[in-house]
Amino acid sequence: MTNLISILFIFLLTNSCQNSGGTSNAIKDTALINKVTVVDTIALPKAAKPYHKIEFEKKEVIISAPGTKSVIFNASQSKLYAMNLEGMSVYEFDQAGRKILREFKFTPTKGMGWDYNKSRPIPSFQEKPVEACFSHGDSILWISLHNAEGIVPIWVNDFSKNNAATTISQKTKPVTVIYPETNKKDSFRVPLIETGKTPKVIARTNDSKFLLVSNWHSRTTSILAMNAAEYPYGKVISEIPVSAIPRGIAVDDVHNKSYIAIMGGSTLVRVDNNTWKSDSILNVWSSPRHVVMDTSGHLFVSYNSLGTIACLEAGTGKTLFTAKTHAQPRTIALSKNHQFIFVTCYSSDFVDVYKINSDNFEKIASLPCPGHPVGVDIFEDDNNLEAWVCSYSNGAINIYNFKKN
Repeated sequence: MTNLISILFIFLLTNSCQNSGGTSNAIKDTALINKVTVVDTIALPKAAKPYHKIEFEKKEVIISAPGTKSVIFNASQSKLYAMNLEGMSVYEFDQAGRKILREFKFTPTKGMGWDYNKSRPIPSFQEKPVEACFSHGDSILWISLHNAEGIVPIWVNDFSKNNAATTISQKTKPVTVIYPETNKKDSFRVPLIETGKTPKVIARTNDSKFLLVSNWHSRTTSILAMNAAEYPYGKVISEIPVSAIPRGIAVDDVHNKSYIAIMGGSTLVRVDNNTWKSDSILNVWSSPRHVVMDTSGHLFVSYNSLGTIACLEAGTGKTLFTAKTHAQPRTIALSKNHQFIFVTCYSSDFVDVYKINSDNFEKIASLPCPGHPVGVDIFEDDNNLEAWVCSYSNGAINIYNFKKN
């Protein structure tokens, strides 16, 4: 019994924001909200049918909104959420029907943005969604707003919690929910939790107790304690300073560590999740952008400027093996069995797919993806795998269908 519990705990390590997905079984997490015990059901991956090969079959294209920056499935994989940076909205797609179910539209207010080509500030708007993370059994969608210097939590199914009582000191952002092909609309205000300048990646611990946010221009990572029973549902409890621009985050719940990719340098910062302080600096290659982790103690990193992905030993940062990709690899995603890795290659307009062997990456496919692909998440059932990839410049979501064998 003890071994079974250990195996389950290790398997849950990657059921987090960087690699969401899964169906069927559930854990029940209770929270006392308004003096009433509410059962929050967290969907867990079922025991999937084993597979060791995937074969590309077809591509579908659906339209999102301008400047789609990232995508994330809920844990049941029934819905995909697209962060539309330039559209200042979040689209909720039905996975099976490929249709937009709801649009969460932010009200724009003036702010200062950043011109990444010319490295200078520019006039812009605050409410530009970048990345996202689910917590509390897919109840709360946390979204980083590029120019608002903070993140917002949206209760996606219980809007009454979005309209909880506010205080004078608590900043909020208005949101309108639009239902396509109907006249129905909902509206509410969500709290803006200030983290740092230009927040990017959001990750969480598996128990939904803590949230981590990388702040690009502040050169910090914020740690938030989450509390679904108390507005505004998250509070910054620690700030971890880093040497240069941070971006990707991977959380290791088994060993109580987190890894922050320092995209502006050549290191990963390892964090002790008990103290929320840096306990080690791991020297790696230049410009690590995204980082994900499997259940065997391996980190997978995309090196944006080098056109390379790598498998690292988590404890030491030692490079175990690498592979060249098309130009500017951005987001990476692992298949649910951790045997395949998907890489969006921004400026070259490709999605590269590799099988992860014990000592190398074996290229499976290089798939054209117009419009500068940037975000990716994976849907799977017993027989099929779908890589949903968002393209930044044309607002498309490309769905790459694979057959499992």
